[in-house]
Amino acid sequence: MVTREHTRTVRIGNLTIGGGNPVAIQSMTNTRTSDVEATAAQILALEEAGCDIVRCTVPDKESAEAIAAIKERIHIPLVADIHFDYRMAIAAMENGADKIRINPGNIGGEDRIDAVVESAKRHHVPIRVGVNSGSLELPLVDKYGGVTPEGLVESALDKVGMLEKRGFEDIVISIKSSDVLTCVKAHEILAQRTDYPLHVGITEAGTVYGGNIKSSVGLGIILYQGIGDTVRVSLTGDPVEEIRTAKLILRDLGLYKHGIEVVSCPTCGRTRIDLISLAGRVEEMVQHYSLDIKVAVMGCAVNGPGEAREADIGIAGGDGEGLLIKKGVIVKKVPEEALLAVLKDELDHWGA
Repeated sequence: MVTREHTRTVRIGNLTIGGGNPVAIQSMTNTRTSDVEATAAQILALEEAGCDIVRCTVPDKESAEAIAAIKERIHIPLVADIHFDYRMAIAAMENGADKIRINPGNIGGEDRIDAVVESAKRHHVPIRVGVNSGSLELPLVDKYGGVTPEGLVESALDKVGMLEKRGFEDIVISIKSSDVLTCVKAHEILAQRTDYPLHVGITEAGTVYGGNIKSSVGLGIILYQGIGDTVRVSLTGDPVEEIRTAKLILRDLGLYKHGIEVVSCPTCGRTRIDLISLAGRVEEMVQHYSLDIKVAVMGCAVNGPGEAREADIGIAGGDGEGLLIKKGVIVKKVPEEALLAVLKDELDHWGA
């Protein structure tokens, strides 16, 4: 099996994926791409959340032309998402897209594929070949008796072959399904048959609640095997939530080292402070720090101090009050209402 350490490298703007580089986090805007201000504002919010690559749909000429203005306002690579109209792929590249996402099988005849590939070569733009279970070709559905991992892989490699025979190998592959086990198996097969870098995700995963669970299960299995060079969590909601979830998945797999990890207890009858609210406020607060540390938020005096000592810094509640614990040492006791402020002050001066 080809793992991320052994995949080819692909340059996307100022970022390189594959070849053992860190797994890059992606999202996709849900604004009209032709609305430059709204799209750029959303991308900047995604950047602040930790997004490495952003994708925008390019359904028309206005959207393609907007790419140049959007890129003047952002700092991460921009991928143009193309469906059916090969002219939009070319226009996007002419306006500065750092990568395009296409299915070579649905943009028309050989001459149109030729035109897109020639433009990609000229502009030094990689192509992401995307295959989705919802649009798998009927001959492959018939061949395999339904939408199967084997069919998805055959479809993807067939599209890759269309580019390779034109002398183009600056390729990223994505094969997605909304079914977790289908998606996992497809990636396992694909990783044995190609060394192109893979973009991984569970497509149409669902709402922020259900989609997070489905994505965590599927992506956790795939990434744990060393498969995947860039990742997107697909959620029905604010794209910023996709970044937060992706970071947590990667962090729990030891693949992401930027940002604070928060651990908190589930509460019980011993809890005497408003721990649920406090933990939520801590989790929101730490989004703005790039520290690579663990913060514990504990609710009682039985297990709290011990658990907090295993973190870099922690707060452990008592009866209307709590302890601040740093590097395993109790620093001080403060009233419950001061716990958040005391923790924030410590993070503001961490490492000073």
